[in-house]
Formats: sequence, C-alpha cells, structure tokens
Amino acid sequence: MNRIQIEQTVGTGGILRVDLPLGTEEAGQQVLITIEPSSNKNNMPKAESWKAAVLATAGSWQGDFVEDPIGPPEDRNPLN
Repeated sequence: MNRIQIEQTVGTGGILRVDLPLGTEEAGQQVLITIEPSSNKNNMPKAESWKAAVLATAGSWQGDFVEDPIGPPEDRNPLN
C-alpha cells in the first residue's frame, strides 16, 4: 500500500467525512490516519483582514526616502 495524501474540508457541523476507496486487495490492512491543518494556498487571509492589514501600513514609513546614485547607462548592442 502506498502513502496517500488528500485534502478535505471539515463540514459546517464540525465533522470530517472521508471516503477513500483503496480496492479489494487492501481489504483487512490496518492504516494510520493523521489529522493536521492543511498548509495549502487556500489558507489565505480573508479579504477583510487583508484589507485592514494593508490600510494599517499606509503612512507608517518613518524614515527618509534615499535613492542610490545611478551611474551612466551601460553600452548595449542595438536591437535589429
């Protein structure tokens, strides 16, 4: 039996349901099930909290804006 990794969402009632057909050749085998939070991209912050975080950073810069000196442009071959 190979390791299988799936992602499911816990239902609104707090119950996780997983149907995973493994085939009759795996019948009688013991398996180990580990439950842990998914670290996938769907765990993005909600739009409201994201917007609040962005707005909280606006105007928070306390230093001076410093621009590094730029030298002369480098010589490049012409585009044909």
